[in-house]
Amino acid sequence: MRIPRIYAEIDLQVGTAPTLPVGPSRHLTQVLRLGQNDPLVLFNGDGFDYSARILSTHKDGTRVSVEGVGDEEPEAPIAIHLALGVSKGERMDFALQKAVELGVGAITPLFTARSQVRLDGPRLERRLEHWRGILTAACEQSGRRRLPSLETAATFDTWLKTPSSGQGLLLDPTASTPLAGLRRPETGVTLLIGPEGGLSPGERKKAYSAGYQGVRLGPRILRTETAPLAAIAVIQALWGDFREG
Repeated sequence: MRIPRIYAEIDLQVGTAPTLPVGPSRHLTQVLRLGQNDPLVLFNGDGFDYSARILSTHKDGTRVSVEGVGDEEPEAPIAIHLALGVSKGERMDFALQKAVELGVGAITPLFTARSQVRLDGPRLERRLEHWRGILTAACEQSGRRRLPSLETAATFDTWLKTPSSGQGLLLDPTASTPLAGLRRPETGVTLLIGPEGGLSPGERKKAYSAGYQGVRLGPRILRTETAPLAAIAVIQALWGDFREG
């Protein structure tokens, strides 16, 4: 039986016996049906996995014994910041989940001219919380010990005024430069990708004016949930941790 791996937003130290928050506790006891003495792996985003065992379960949380700590997750060879136009429901969820599995370090959801989803106030907060859950679950599944950051959702024009983290790349099927033909960026990469229908001509023009370089992935037009995954995989294969596998 595979040992469950759970994210818990608490301090983890070998030799301690903390009580897990209600959310992870319910998942362990009500979904996975674990009980006293069952083993598990915990992580809190500090870069380590902690081996643990359930001591007791009760309605206020599950008490565990932290018994060991693993190796620290190495820093990524190249930092990837994904700025992605917000798309509908499952498409956005899928793109976020797989981007985390592929090693992206930060994600900014963007509301663009062609975004078919408009959120603000409480609805936006609920969606952001939903996306955080997707990122956390993807880390649990993929073995990542550091959580990627989910930046506050922003409009395209507002976000474009902020400095990019690393070389700015605009995924544009009309660009003449293939992504695989670039030299390794000196720092990280900010990868800009539109929603369904892509960025508008005006938005692409603004991105180019802000210093973004247009790159393409090949002769095909990719869907909004496919494009970021293909681009991240290429970046990881060229300059990232796919080369270390």
